[in-house]
Amino acid sequence: MTTLSDEETSEIRLGVWGTLGEPRLSAALEHTGCDWVCLDAQHGHFDDRAVRETLALRQRKVPTVVRLAANDVTLIGRALDAGADGIIAPLVQDSADAENAVRAAHYPARGIRSFGPIHGADYGTESGLPGRPFVAVMVETQRALDDVDAIAATPDLDMIFVGPFDLSLALGRDVDDTLGDTAPDAPLPRVVRACRNAGIIPGAYAGEPSRVPALRGHGFEWIAAVTDVGLLRSGAEAVRSLVG
Repeated sequence: MTTLSDEETSEIRLGVWGTLGEPRLSAALEHTGCDWVCLDAQHGHFDDRAVRETLALRQRKVPTVVRLAANDVTLIGRALDAGADGIIAPLVQDSADAENAVRAAHYPARGIRSFGPIHGADYGTESGLPGRPFVAVMVETQRALDDVDAIAATPDLDMIFVGPFDLSLALGRDVDDTLGDTAPDAPLPRVVRACRNAGIIPGAYAGEPSRVPALRGHGFEWIAAVTDVGLLRSGAEAVRSLVG
C-alpha cells in the first residue's frame, strides 16, 4: 500500500485532479506518472458510486484522495470506507470546522468515525483495517484566511489545501493577481507560513501546468497540476504534433 508518510510528503508532489467520474478512466490516472490523484466529488462528476468503483479498480500505485461535496461526517466516513487514502474537506471556515473534519475521519478515541467498510473495499493492509487517514481542509474564504494559523494547528490535520480561484473570488481579486502576490502578508504566503509553523503540508490547486511555477514559488508542496480533461487535451495535442 502506498502510504502518506512524512518522508513521502517532504518534496513537491504533483497531482492529477479527476473530474469526469468515469471509474475506468479515473483508475488509470495513477499510471500517468503523477504523485497523487484526487477524485472531485464537489465540482466534478464523482457521486458516491463513481468514487467506490474507481477505488475498487485502482492498483494503489499512488495515494488517492477524495475532495468531498461538503465537510460532512457521513461523506467523510463513506469516502474512507470505500478505500480512499484521505479526504479534502471543502469550505472550512475556522479551526472548529477543521477539528470536525479530523474527528469525522478518525476512529475513537481521537474521533467519531464508526467502523463499517464498504463491501469490496481494499484498505491495502495485512489486517484489513484502514491505516491512518490523511486529512486535508480547504482554505478558500476570507474568514478561513483570518483563522489560518488556528486551522493549521488543529491536531492530526495533515494539510491545508488552497483553492486559489474561490479564495480570489472571496477576496474580490483576480486569480493571477493572487498567484503573483508575494508580499509577506499576501494570502498565499500566509497559508504557507501557517503550515510551516504547524509542521503540516501546504497544498494548492493549479488546474493547469502553467500555474504550477507560481504555486511552487510560494512554497506549496502538493500541487494539483492538471485535470483529467487537461491530460486528454494535452495528449491529443501531442499526437497532432506528430503529423504536423
